[in-house]
This record gives sequence, C-alpha cells and structure tokens, in this order.
Amino acid sequence: MNGKILAGFIVISALLTGIGIYYFQIYGYYSEVEATGTDDVRLTSRVTGTPEGIAYDGFEAIDGSSSPIRYRACFTTTASLDQLSETYEMVEEATPRNAPGWFECFDAAAIGAELEAGTALAFMGEENIEYGVDRIVAVTEDGRGYVWHDLNNCGEKAYDGTVVGDECPPRPGDQGAAD
Repeated sequence: MNGKILAGFIVISALLTGIGIYYFQIYGYYSEVEATGTDDVRLTSRVTGTPEGIAYDGFEAIDGSSSPIRYRACFTTTASLDQLSETYEMVEEATPRNAPGWFECFDAAAIGAELEAGTALAFMGEENIEYGVDRIVAVTEDGRGYVWHDLNNCGEKAYDGTVVGDECPPRPGDQGAAD
C-alpha cells in the first residue's frame, strides 16, 4: 500500500511540474507592452544611422522578462516598401522567431515565407537594443508590420561562450583592461 501512495505522489508531482513548466514557458513570462503611440515602431535611418519613428496603427506587443529575445509586436503602416527601403537600413537575412500561439497576430512561418518571396522586407529597427540583441522590423506589401528581437554577431558569441573579440563593444559591467 505504501508503494502505491509513493508512486501516486511521484506521478502527481511530475504532472504538476510539467504543467507548471509549460505554463511559464508559454504564458507566465510574457506580458503585454503598452503602446506609447509615438515611438513603438522605429527604423534605423540610412542617413543618420539612428532609429526614427514611423507612422503606424494597431500596435500590439508582448515581451518577456526572462529573455531579451522574447519581444514580438504587430502593427500596420501606410508607408510603402519603396519609401521605407529608400529611407531605412535593410536587413538581408532576417528570420522571425516563433511567438506563443496565443499571440495570434504574429505567425513566424508566414512572415518568413513573405520575406523569402519578397512580398515583405526586413529593416533594422535598432541595433543593440540590449547588448548583443537587435530589434528587427518586417513590413509586407499590404502594410502589415512585425517586430522581433534577434541576436547579432556579438550576442551570439557572448551567449554561446565564444570569445567576443575587439569588433564588439564592451558588455555592460565589464571592466576595461586598464582597470
């Protein structure tokens, strides 16, 4: 009898742990981002090299406190792809990251297919929005827009343990060689 109780306790504990892990990965670490109405969607100017706000509407976004690459957003814009590509820095190889299924406006596979087909273009939103993380913005021909964070070269090196090297800026909190 004691063995059945112990086995039942182990099974129930494992089940509750699994449910908890699933909940926190899919829902728990995400929160909605409140739109400011002015600078939620920014693209890096070809001329100045600094991010500038663009006209947008219908902004929805989520972010997660557990990782700098959990940010996802959707919006619409009246700006044409021609206008955007002439004014802002483009990103050649952009691959959207998956969003939780409940954030329905962001479908990474569909966005990726549009980028591959050329019916959407990817732009640099802001480099190093956090150390090693760039904000990427994709806009489709019909004015739908999507935003996500992606690791840049320095971020990939920093997070996989590779020596970052001189081409990357110092990480926040790193001491200089003279210290």
